[in-house]
Amino acid sequence: MPERIFVAVAWPYANGSLHLGQIAGCYLPADIFARYHRMKGNRVIMVSGSDQHGTPITIRADREGISPQEIVDRFHAEFLDSWSRLGISFDLFTTTGTENHAQVVQELFLTLLEKGYIYKDSMLLPYSAEQDRFLPDRYVEGICPFCGDPGARGDQCDACGRTLNPTDLIEPRSAIGGSILEFRESEHFFLKLTAFQEPLLEWVKKQSHWRPNVLNFTQRYLEDGLKDRAITRDIQWGIRIPLEGYESKRIYVWFEAVTGYLSAAKEWAQREGEPEAWEPYFRDSETRGYYFIGKDNIPFHTIIWPAMLMGDGSFERPYDVPANEFLNMEDAKISTSRNWAVWLPDYLDRFEPDPLRYVLSAIMPESSDSNFSWPDFVRRNNQELVATYGNLVHRVLTMTHRNFKGTFPQPGELDAEDEAMMDRIPAALDEAARNLESCRFRRALSVAMDLAQAANRYLDVKEPWRTRKTDLERTATTLWVCLNVLSCLRTITYPFLPFSAQRLHEMLGYEGGVKDAGWKLDVVPMGKSFGKPAHLFSKLDDSVAEEEQERLRAAAR
Repeated sequence: MPERIFVAVAWPYANGSLHLGQIAGCYLPADIFARYHRMKGNRVIMVSGSDQHGTPITIRADREGISPQEIVDRFHAEFLDSWSRLGISFDLFTTTGTENHAQVVQELFLTLLEKGYIYKDSMLLPYSAEQDRFLPDRYVEGICPFCGDPGARGDQCDACGRTLNPTDLIEPRSAIGGSILEFRESEHFFLKLTAFQEPLLEWVKKQSHWRPNVLNFTQRYLEDGLKDRAITRDIQWGIRIPLEGYESKRIYVWFEAVTGYLSAAKEWAQREGEPEAWEPYFRDSETRGYYFIGKDNIPFHTIIWPAMLMGDGSFERPYDVPANEFLNMEDAKISTSRNWAVWLPDYLDRFEPDPLRYVLSAIMPESSDSNFSWPDFVRRNNQELVATYGNLVHRVLTMTHRNFKGTFPQPGELDAEDEAMMDRIPAALDEAARNLESCRFRRALSVAMDLAQAANRYLDVKEPWRTRKTDLERTATTLWVCLNVLSCLRTITYPFLPFSAQRLHEMLGYEGGVKDAGWKLDVVPMGKSFGKPAHLFSKLDDSVAEEEQERLRAAAR
């Protein structure tokens, strides 16, 4: 029976282009996971959207002298284009600016208020006398009281991952202009996180399938003790509080953005013409919800969002939060402010998508920070995609096409080496599936490459280019075994390399989409015709690495 899988992906701020760190951190792993489950026949929805109410948008708008909505419109359109070109297969990529989203956020706010999990209180907020206004948390910078990092923000320290309030910072200052701030009292609404500390801790301790970094971080965070957290701010850019007398305040982005998973599911259902179709994804305990995020977002998805769902009382909590660590760039931390990043639109303008998907999958920071470098990118493209996988495909299809008139040959009796190779095929499919279901994407990809390497070794032993002159049946058997390997590789690589998997699917003479073939073994039919083969991947000149490194350095100067 098909499973129901909800794939929720972090909402990027619509204030700048996407970079490779974000892709490796959550968007690519989510897409791999969703593609696999769709291929398996499960009922999947994958949702996210542009976070348009975050203060990074207003900061950029202030700097450019235009409206926040103009910033959002520019980058939301760019995101959609990037997803299409990279093959990130969202069922819905929306924004937090829809009427649907506002309604869902306000409904959840009122539900939690009615149940006593939201309450009013006064709090000290950063006030800029120079600008004559309260400042959003992201407009405040200072020293982190926990780790001492001097670049902590008023909502979070990226260095240690702690969520913060502006009053926690040492030497707080304005992020724009650097002026010293004062703190003034203002009435706001608070989420009563303290009410959920013990239930959350009890729940988290049972999540033995979570990644160790996610589980340990969350458990330590809870054991340190939760604090109630304000969910409104004195700002004008955001969703209105659905109560009289608070027209100058808005619901704060961290409460609003996580609610986007729910509002996006509802919007998806409406677009499908089945307005209630979202409910099983949130209310059926058999549904498994996976939240793909970077490690800086862990507490929002393992503590705050689950607390909000528990407070409502009618929703299931996340099944898994497979947060990735960070991707570095040429052995240095990615920095958008210093322009030390490879920007996705720029990459896609000049290179094919599948090599990037391959390399980022191979180095995915699943358990520790990893590093992207252009020399490694070129090496993996040339040695692994072209020389190992692509060369196998081209050798097998070219020899088959040439020696058997463009049809799949009839094999003779299999010897021990043939049978051993054939036995590896279902074993590889099963091993890849186990790793994909456990969100071990690097290992799943290596299964495919190990199979390709084994098939190359098998070919070298069997030498069909020699036996075709002396024993055509032996040649037919060798190539038939390898064609079955290619059929399997088409399946295993599809979640990772959808464009080249589709091309291989067509080169093998199949019609339709490779996704529709399903996650199963298709023994190649004897006598089936197929077209003239072509190369799956293109070799890159070694000079590309040096050129791209210089482009990176020049952009950061």
